[in-house]
Amino acid sequence: MTEGIDWIARAGAKPKGRRPAFFDDPAVDRLLSLTMAVVGEVSVLRERLDTVERLLDAKGTISRADIEAYAPDRTAGEERGEMTRAYIARVMRGFQQEVEALENPDPPIMDWVEKFSK
Repeated sequence: MTEGIDWIARAGAKPKGRRPAFFDDPAVDRLLSLTMAVVGEVSVLRERLDTVERLLDAKGTISRADIEAYAPDRTAGEERGEMTRAYIARVMRGFQQEVEALENPDPPIMDWVEKFSK
């Protein structure tokens, strides 16, 4: 199905249009892009490891063909979904905290000083 595909060439292909910019410094955007690519790869590895663990539990021994042919049942799929959601939440927590801080900024320190000095 994927024989003959040059994955390295595909990975290096440039998309049409401009790269999205989220930060003032383009290096930070590149670092974010790289980090999110690694996050994606780790997520795939976690699912593959889950496959290996489930097959070993079920059969005691496995082959590469077993891994490639594995299709999770509903329960395994739901467990994987929850595992992935938790993983993404941990990875994105710093960004989420920044958004929360923007939505609910702490009052200036002097407000607290005045409040507690009364």
